[in-house]
Parts: sequence; C-alpha cells; structure tokens
Amino acid sequence: MPTPQSVLSPLTSASLFLVLTVDPGGEPVVRELLADLDGLQRAVGFGYPDGQLSVVASIGSQAWDRLVGGDRPADLHPFQELRGARHRAPATPGDLLFHLRATRQDLCFSLGSEIMTRLRGAVAVADEVTGFRYFDQRDLLGFVDGTENPTGGDASDAVLVGAEDARFAGGSYVIVQKYLHDLDAWNRLTVEQQEQIVGRRKLTNIEIDAPGSHVDLNTITDPDGTERRILRDNMPFGSPGSGEFGTYFIGYARTPAVTEEMLRHMFLGDGPATHDRILDFSTAVTGTLFFAPPAGLLQQLAQEERPAGAAHGSLGIGGLSSR
Repeated sequence: MPTPQSVLSPLTSASLFLVLTVDPGGEPVVRELLADLDGLQRAVGFGYPDGQLSVVASIGSQAWDRLVGGDRPADLHPFQELRGARHRAPATPGDLLFHLRATRQDLCFSLGSEIMTRLRGAVAVADEVTGFRYFDQRDLLGFVDGTENPTGGDASDAVLVGAEDARFAGGSYVIVQKYLHDLDAWNRLTVEQQEQIVGRRKLTNIEIDAPGSHVDLNTITDPDGTERRILRDNMPFGSPGSGEFGTYFIGYARTPAVTEEMLRHMFLGDGPATHDRILDFSTAVTGTLFFAPPAGLLQQLAQEERPAGAAHGSLGIGGLSSR
C-alpha cells in the first residue's frame, strides 16, 4: 500500500483547521505547495521532536479535477446537505483542508503561517479554527470525546482506502463540520439529563443503555453485527470574549458512507428517534467532504503542469506503488 499521510497520528493537545477555496488561476501555486508540504512540515518541526507536528492535506470534489485531473477517488463527492424536521447540516464551500496537529499551539501556528504565505494570492479562507485539548479529552459539553476510535490495525482498516480502489489506496475520506454550542442551555440540564442525551456517564465515561442517544445513533453496524467505525479527532474551540464555543468535528474513514450514515441518523433520525437530541444544544454551521490522498500523490503534483480546469491527464497515479 502507498504511504498514507499522517492521518493516523496520535491525538494531540493543539490543532489548526484551515478550509480554503482555490482562486481561478491559483492551481499551480497550490500544486507546488502540496508537493512541498512534507518538507515544510519537517523544517518547522525539526527542532521540536516532542512537538509531534503533523499535517494532513485533503482535496474537495470540485477542486479535484482542477488540481489533480485524471481518475478520481471512487467515493469523492460534495458534502450532501441534510434537512431534518428540526435541524440542518449545511454544505459549505471548501476546496482544500489542512489539518495541523501538535502538542504545542505555536507549532501549528508556525506551520499554518508558512502554508498561507506560500498560498497568498491563490486561495481564500473559507474557515479557520484553532482547537485545544480540554481537560481529560473532553468536549465543552463536559463529556469525553473519541472513546470509540479504532486503534492499531483496526484503525488502518477503518480509515485507509484499500484494494477496493487500488489507484488511491492509502488515502482517506474526511468530513468536517463546525458545531456551535449553547452552553447556557446545556448547563441548565441536570447531569442525568445530559447523560441520557449523550449515552455515557459524564464522570466515568461508561456507556449506558439510552436508546436514541448520541452514542446509539452513531453506532453503525453491518448485517452481521460488525460495528463500522471512523477515526475522530474532534477538538473544542472557543472565545470567552465573544461567547462563541463549540466542537470542530473531523472524521476520517475508508469510505464516507459510514460518516454520512451517522449524520443521517443524527439529523434525520433513526427508528423512534426523530433526531439526535444533542443537536438541540449544538448547531452545525459548516459541512465539507474531502479526500486525503496518499503522500506520494501529493509529492507528484508539481511535476506535471496542466491547464486550470483540466479533467483529464494523469500524474501516474497507477505507479505510486506496486499493487
């Protein structure tokens, strides 16, 4: 399998999410940056090995033909807006996603600044969020986040494309959403009410029997009972001055279908549950789907120039590795 980007890097205490749109004519600048991204990350992080600096670059459906051309990942498509009876998951612009992680926020800031300097005049910022680790891996609602993340070989199987789309093996689909929380309303609930909505004990993180809870609606199983998982690296964000608080959801998966089914359950309901009750306190304001190519594809992007908008041609994707 081709070498993946650092999708499976350990969870860290600091992050930066950059969602960008590519300006017409900016494609060569973007391709050159993507090809140099690994070296840029190593240069910034070299003196700080304990900082665990990493970056994953992903490309949206509408930008794929402009930046890469040739074949497309089999399941790459725009994020599909969901409109439920009470809540909505909007689809918002995004051609590129840079997911930066480190144990120190200054490293994320430094690498993010270098990326934006290189892309100046070629992109526009659609969204920018600085995330931080909150206490013992909790979100701002007070519950531990990411408990069900797969580990080891299970993580690779759940997150990385394999032989089913061999040209893009080692890649991963990623969906991001920014949620804003109404913490005042949430904190007026009792702990027991919050636990029934989430499906876990707040203090111990133990899963409880709570039909229609957030945990219940996000549990996706195959007909044989096998649970299908994604890798979440959600991060809290917030500004005490503005009063804007929330969670930045990011989910990596071998196929976006798993994450999309979770979102359908949340926003459209499943069985007797008409929606995920956590949405009564947490509003989605963005939604975008990307594909994180294997590292070798990114490194080839500057080797062959194509006119903007080209939907044909190839970067030799089939030769990224022996298959």
